[in-house]
Amino acid sequence: MFVKAITPRDQDYSQWYIDVVTKAELMDYAPVKGCMVIRPYGYALWEAVHDGLDPRFKATGHVNAYFPLFIPESFLSREAEHFQGFTPQVAWVTRGGGEDLAERLAVRPTSEAIIGPMYAKWIQSYRDLPVLINQWCNVVRWEKATRPFIRTTEFLWQEGHTCHRTEDEAEAETLGILEIYRDFVEGTLAIPVLVGRKSEAEKFAGALRTYSIEALMSDGKGLQSGTCHNLGQHFAEVYGINFLDADGQLKPVWQSSWGVSTRLIGAVVMVHGDDRGLVLPPRIAPIQVVVVPIPSDKEADLVASGVASVREALGRAPAGDGLGRLRFKVDDRPEYTPGWKFNDWEMRGVPVRLEVGPRDVKAGQVVAVRRDTGEKLKLPADPVTLGGTVTEILEAIQGNLFEKAKRFREENTREAASLAEIGEIMETGRGFVLAPWCGGDACEADLKEKTGATTRCLPLAKGLSSSAVTTPAPGTKCSLCGEDARYMAYFARAY
Repeated sequence: MFVKAITPRDQDYSQWYIDVVTKAELMDYAPVKGCMVIRPYGYALWEAVHDGLDPRFKATGHVNAYFPLFIPESFLSREAEHFQGFTPQVAWVTRGGGEDLAERLAVRPTSEAIIGPMYAKWIQSYRDLPVLINQWCNVVRWEKATRPFIRTTEFLWQEGHTCHRTEDEAEAETLGILEIYRDFVEGTLAIPVLVGRKSEAEKFAGALRTYSIEALMSDGKGLQSGTCHNLGQHFAEVYGINFLDADGQLKPVWQSSWGVSTRLIGAVVMVHGDDRGLVLPPRIAPIQVVVVPIPSDKEADLVASGVASVREALGRAPAGDGLGRLRFKVDDRPEYTPGWKFNDWEMRGVPVRLEVGPRDVKAGQVVAVRRDTGEKLKLPADPVTLGGTVTEILEAIQGNLFEKAKRFREENTREAASLAEIGEIMETGRGFVLAPWCGGDACEADLKEKTGATTRCLPLAKGLSSSAVTTPAPGTKCSLCGEDARYMAYFARAY
């Protein structure tokens, strides 16, 4: 019997997702359409994203700063393609303090337009480079169709903005951050990703090249989970970000920008969750272990002593690889039954549950239940070894969740040689489709219209060591139009 009913995934996937994020108290709907309140349990997941990525950025020389939420329209409109790309989603401030503003202010949809003019003031010489700045902030994009965490009017993210002397340096920065994203999402969130370059139609407005990590959700749809942009010199020329190089020449800088958002929380829900609710990878779980006492009126003191021993053992457990010190909670609330607690913590995705009852204490054991498999294990309640044993179980869960998600992706990645094949896959199985493509905008638009699929990325030929993309064998024809193919591309329906 569930504590709170959750719609089965195969009955209504969208409702299942809403049930999970609301009933597990990750979020609640705000009074403003398209906005959400991130509740403490959900915000703890975002803090884990911050705490996982921020040290990695700093270890590579990046520093944090903060730029204004409001951007003058004249700043945003300086770059036509960028302005046109974001205008449909921009929220404008036209009055302040009861008076009409002399110039409209955009509520930050992204920060290139406010950061560029500041960099133009700060950068004078090659000695001022590189500039490696990141900010953690909120942005607003006026979305028509929203889904909690995945696409909301206001969301949280980090956005890095860097400046370099050369194109090679900017490209190395872009690919280096993409590797940080890949490593974090796969290693901490246990979500396997494809890594590749975006098509011209899908790249960031105004960028030279855009790279992304793409994940597959459990309903077979893709999710862009992080992007890195080599901005080239375009924004530098627009905003006058120039430097005097060592050769005495005045040159525009080469730039990059990159970001991930609270969308990652939605990805964790959809990749790992099941019909009982959340399934959280231990490395990101706010609570990794919950201890549930099994009460006994006659032997209450015995159970209490057993729980105290377990608490002590967990408190001095060794830090696991990527797990940190154990994050655990003893749920000794008397107003709820053990069965209610079991279901509640399962719904919240806590990786391991430890049950401590009078029989367990007498037998010198605790019962551990894995959230990922439901397996029950009887563990010796030795205060010296118990913490290490639980840590080993958490590490096994982390690895199992990644391998399970990877198998799902592999089983739902297919190759196709024609538009008809791609369409059939989208209708029957979804998932990723790898197919040869000519690179034409018309083909890409035709694919989206006829199948609902979009170009997710062009896989990199040499991983993240080079920007070169995978090309098909000579003579291979485009799966969409029959012309000569220039690329191999992953296609999917996506959020």
